[in-house]
Amino acid sequence: MKFFIATDHAGVAIKPDVIAMLKTMGHDVVDLGPFSQERVDYPDFAHALCTEVLQNPQTQGILICGSGIGMSLAANKHVGIRAALCHDAYSAQMARAHNDANVLCFGQRIVGLGVIESMLHAWCATSFEGGRHAQRVEKIELTHGI
Repeated sequence: MKFFIATDHAGVAIKPDVIAMLKTMGHDVVDLGPFSQERVDYPDFAHALCTEVLQNPQTQGILICGSGIGMSLAANKHVGIRAALCHDAYSAQMARAHNDANVLCFGQRIVGLGVIESMLHAWCATSFEGGRHAQRVEKIELTHGI
């Protein structure tokens, strides 16, 4: 799997660890920045990542900010992006299985590296179940922007 990853200034410190975890799991990772802890606006990085995920089928994204909330809100403005704010392995698993989420969001100030690693494993090991969930995901796309 190929992942795009982006943060704001609050997520920069743990980004190298997340990239290393993904690479250890055998995934390709493209870092879209930022590359310092200088203050930046999270929507700029969320929008850049979502553009890449939408332009590159079969890829997924990871967005990290202080709480994960701002990144998930900005990402979900993009039709075709289903960004899930997750706090543990179970929420990451369900986001993939039931919501066909393609962008994982979390907060550096909320979860530690051990929880992040378990979320990444759950996310990567889980496929969309389809079935009754497919109709629900389709309704998300149909009502987007209403």
